[in-house]
Amino acid sequence: MKNRGVLVIIVCIFGFIIIRSCNKSNSNSRSATYEKTPVDELIVELSAEQNYSIILADMDSRNSNYYHKYNTLIEKPDTVLVRNSDWEKVSDVFFDANINNLGMAIATKKDGKLSRVASPAGYDNFVGNEKYGRWEQRNGNSFWAFYGQYMFMSSIFNLAANPARRSYYDDYRGGGYYGRRPYYGPSGNAYGTRSYTSGGSGSKTTWASKPSTFKNDVRSKVSRSAQQTKTRRSRSSSRYSRSSSRSRGGGFGK
Repeated sequence: MKNRGVLVIIVCIFGFIIIRSCNKSNSNSRSATYEKTPVDELIVELSAEQNYSIILADMDSRNSNYYHKYNTLIEKPDTVLVRNSDWEKVSDVFFDANINNLGMAIATKKDGKLSRVASPAGYDNFVGNEKYGRWEQRNGNSFWAFYGQYMFMSSIFNLAANPARRSYYDDYRGGGYYGRRPYYGPSGNAYGTRSYTSGGSGSKTTWASKPSTFKNDVRSKVSRSAQQTKTRRSRSSSRYSRSSSRSRGGGFGK
């Protein structure tokens, strides 16, 4: 009986070692394939909020590093809070993934449901919401107008240069885009990075002020760099997975 008790203890200890090794391998695998972004940190920070929008307000590249600025709008019962971030350093993968999303909401939460699908700024929470404004007719077309106390959102959403058209809003909400895939407008350049030019109201961002040669060069470089990073992470993940499989395959000899 004594020997049997010793054997049980040994088996338990060995099992604990195997489980710990597997957990460590899984943890290393996740870290090899995923890197937390400033937006992830904002989402965690705002976990208690039910409605908000995180907008990519600006972007830049300096010394082969990549940076974002964000505007975060948080809905409260009687107001809307606005937080403007400083420059946040981001990975090449995250910068490349959002290279076309300048001025767009890249994370939104509506009635407690989170979406990371890029959308025209304000279209998920504010535009079309009668609490904040109304649709008005101008020259035969319908455009969104915020009430006076919420007029500041027009500037944040760049509506002076690119008004929110009812036809575009309906296309986004009813055309299979909402919460499913990014929407850049019927022509593909009404929203996002391509809608920002070097001149005009609402386009005074660091990125928009750069010459085309700079922006094209950054696009090319970050695309190559991001692909290399993803390939490297994929190889690391495969290596850890194989290591984990070998650990799980161990056992006692007879």
